[in-house]
This record gives sequence, C-alpha cells and structure tokens, in this order.
Amino acid sequence: MCRVEDLQRAVLAKNDRGAEALRTELAARGTVIVNLLSSPGSGKTALLEAELTLARRRGVPVAAITADLATENDATRLARSGVPVKQVLTDGLCHLEADMLRSHVEGWLPDDTRLLFVENVGNLVCPASYDLGESLRVALASVTEGEDKPLKYPSAFGLAQLVIVTKTDIAEAVEFDEAAFLGNVRQVNPGVEVIRTSARTGEGTGGLLERAMAVQAGAAVHRPVMARQAVAHGHSHSHSH
Repeated sequence: MCRVEDLQRAVLAKNDRGAEALRTELAARGTVIVNLLSSPGSGKTALLEAELTLARRRGVPVAAITADLATENDATRLARSGVPVKQVLTDGLCHLEADMLRSHVEGWLPDDTRLLFVENVGNLVCPASYDLGESLRVALASVTEGEDKPLKYPSAFGLAQLVIVTKTDIAEAVEFDEAAFLGNVRQVNPGVEVIRTSARTGEGTGGLLERAMAVQAGAAVHRPVMARQAVAHGHSHSHSH
C-alpha cells in the first residue's frame, strides 16, 4: 500500500514540476492558461464557445484546447468561434497532465496568444489533482447538478480560483437553491468569487473572459485555503493521499 502511495506521490510531484516549468515558459511570452473543470453535461463547452466568440470580436488573441476520452465533438463546437482550437484525445485517461498539455501546445499555439483556455476531461475527481501550469483554475457546476456538488467534490471546488454556475436560465424550473450552493462553496473555499451564467440567455457571458484578461494583465488571483494548506504540506496542490 505504501509503495502505491509513494508512486502516486512521485507521479504528482513530477507533474507539479512540469506544470511550473510550463507556467513559467508561457508567462515569459505573455500567455496564461485557464483550466476549466466540471462534470460532463455542465454546459462548459457552450459557455466556452460564447467566451471565445466574444474574445474574437474584441480582438483578444485566445486559443483553446479541449480534452475528451474519445470524441472530437467539443472541438468542432468550439471551432465555430473562429479562434484556434485543438482536440486532445486521452484514450480513456480521466484527466490531462502537464507534460501531455505541453506536447500539444508546442509547435501549435500561435505566438501572440494571450489566453489559452483548457477544457479538461469532464469529471471532478482526477483533474483536480493535476496542475496544468494554469494561472486561473475554474470549477463549473450547472443548476441541475444539485447544491451539494462542492461538498461532494471538495478538491475540485476547494482549489478553484473562480467558481461558475451555469444554466441559470432553468434555475427556477429545477428548484435550484442558490443560497445553499453558495453556502457549500464557502465551506470548502472561503472568499472565492462565484459568477452566474447562462449561455442561452447571455447572463454573465464575458465574465470568464474579463477575469482571465485581468489575470493575464497581472491582477492578483484568489488563493484558496486548501492550496495554502497543500503548500505547507509540501505540494503545490492538494492530493487524495
């Protein structure tokens, strides 16, 4: 059992080193990574398509990498925005890793890119443990998923620097208790900003882009309590061990 834990610790430590190197290299050319985590069906792709389209209209150089177990459907949808988009197929792997991301960025990412949005594989467990070199980590949850999502997936929401609620246009229909959701977010991540969005009505569209642009310009980001505890524990991120 100890050998398994040691192996997991070594894998995550190697990933952390790769992530830090990638973050530093991209920062030197003025690019920041925005890592998006959510469950499948959260509306992440629809929101990202709207944000990419808005960025193109405003003349903000952005690109997107989307990861999926087996299909290229998300890349096809995101490409409608008109910005550079690349699909990563993980062949069953439930998350992206820093070195994997680097291999897809090198030789593909346009030099003038200021924001690289990474749509992680759709689940809230494995991706939460892997730093991708991002400067802004975002956890998304739709109103259909239940108010206790942050409590069920404390690492995903506890390490987020921004939380986004999606599909707010149907919040009333599904009896979404926003106060309860916000209370649960505060339990695992005090002080993190939460924004409401609906890709259908346009509510909150542009909020993600504005926060990402602020980070690229050097604005301070929220530092979750869980991340500070992980650093004290000797890791840049909290893991399951």
